[in-house]
Amino acid sequence: MVGVNAAKALAMSHQKPLIGVHHIAGHIYANRLEKEFEFPVLALVVSGGHTELILMREHGVFEVIGETRDDAAGEAYDKVARTLDLSYPGGPKIDQLAREGKEVIDFPRAWLEDDSFDFSFSGLKSSVINTLHNAKQRGETYETRDIATSFQASVVDVLVEKTYRAAETYNAKQVIVAGGVAANQGLRTRMGKTFEASEIDLSFPSISLCTDNAAMIAAAGSIAHQQGHRANWDLNANPSLSLERYAQRSIKLSR
Repeated sequence: MVGVNAAKALAMSHQKPLIGVHHIAGHIYANRLEKEFEFPVLALVVSGGHTELILMREHGVFEVIGETRDDAAGEAYDKVARTLDLSYPGGPKIDQLAREGKEVIDFPRAWLEDDSFDFSFSGLKSSVINTLHNAKQRGETYETRDIATSFQASVVDVLVEKTYRAAETYNAKQVIVAGGVAANQGLRTRMGKTFEASEIDLSFPSISLCTDNAAMIAAAGSIAHQQGHRANWDLNANPSLSLERYAQRSIKLSR
């Protein structure tokens, strides 16, 4: 709300156009600061609050083809990190430990229906918590780094497999990864190996562009500006606005 009102004040005082930008659109367009899009583009958005597969056939048009049904990937990372007594944010710490440990536990992979591109990480989170609780009851212990490795392997398997399958299904020319979890080295490495032999171009933003930043909002806003999208003075913060609804709203405002 502070950001929107500050933008209104600046737009009004300097007589500049006011443009509303969806947070997830910003994460997606962070990639374009370093590499031009090749449509159709498939975006895997992975963060603390989102895990989505988004198809783009042109600039500013978003189709959500898969989303989380419960916990987002980043949320699962943070909850597992708390269980392991790791400080917040837990994602980077689990990623670091995962490089040092071994996959000693075959945690579940939630594939859901065969044709679904949706995600679910709640069961995985519960499995980790239950495994540690049961081990404690038996007087057993696991190496924290081994739990981290086993947990991350489960998350990365699902993210990579569903992304690759969706890219082939929708004939994507480019796959981009966006959001805070895009900085995860385990995910970057596995995605790179999976798409290495493919003709599909794979793109990750620089680490500094994975987490929330002003540049990504400007990147998405510049496209909206070029397309003639403008917001009215009644623009307000809307935390529940879907990406698809945002695109429709922008087009309507431009008219």
